[in-house]
Amino acid sequence: MSEEKKEVKENKEEVKTDNNETNIQISDDVVAVIAGMAASEVPGVADMAGGFAGGISEVLSGKKNMSKGIKVDILEKSTKIDVNIIVEYGARIPEVAFEIQKRVKKSVENMTGLDVEEVNVHVQGVSTAQESKKSEKKAEVADKSEVKKEAKKEEKKDEKKDTAKKVVTKKAPAKKNAKK
Repeated sequence: MSEEKKEVKENKEEVKTDNNETNIQISDDVVAVIAGMAASEVPGVADMAGGFAGGISEVLSGKKNMSKGIKVDILEKSTKIDVNIIVEYGARIPEVAFEIQKRVKKSVENMTGLDVEEVNVHVQGVSTAQESKKSEKKAEVADKSEVKKEAKKEEKKDEKKDTAKKVVTKKAPAKKNAKK
């Protein structure tokens, strides 16, 4: 057991647990991804706040970095997690932070078996992108309704033309000359 503790202290990127016959290693990155997924699903979280390098790696790889904005410190059988977020404009920050703490703690403990001692939430900014998306959607809906109105006008014009053609193409009954 003391040998295991030495190994954990030397290799901070992995935690080893020895359950009788099994030896399980859990990387900091795994815990960070679990915490990132749990935090990003909380309503009111616009994005995870990561460093410059994290943003560059997302752009270059084309994949979303799920551990972005998460810092994990794994101790012997427990862990401390720091979560850096950007909240949506209008969200109640204390409620969002509490929900993040609750979900991250539950997810990490259930999936890894580690005891989560702390979940510290750091709000790095406020996003107003959601408001602009709503405005864009309203404009898009308005554009679609304009397109629909124009289409209806065209249909009515076409119907009038068809009606006019039907009237013209109908043969008028022949007039009888009644000269006697």
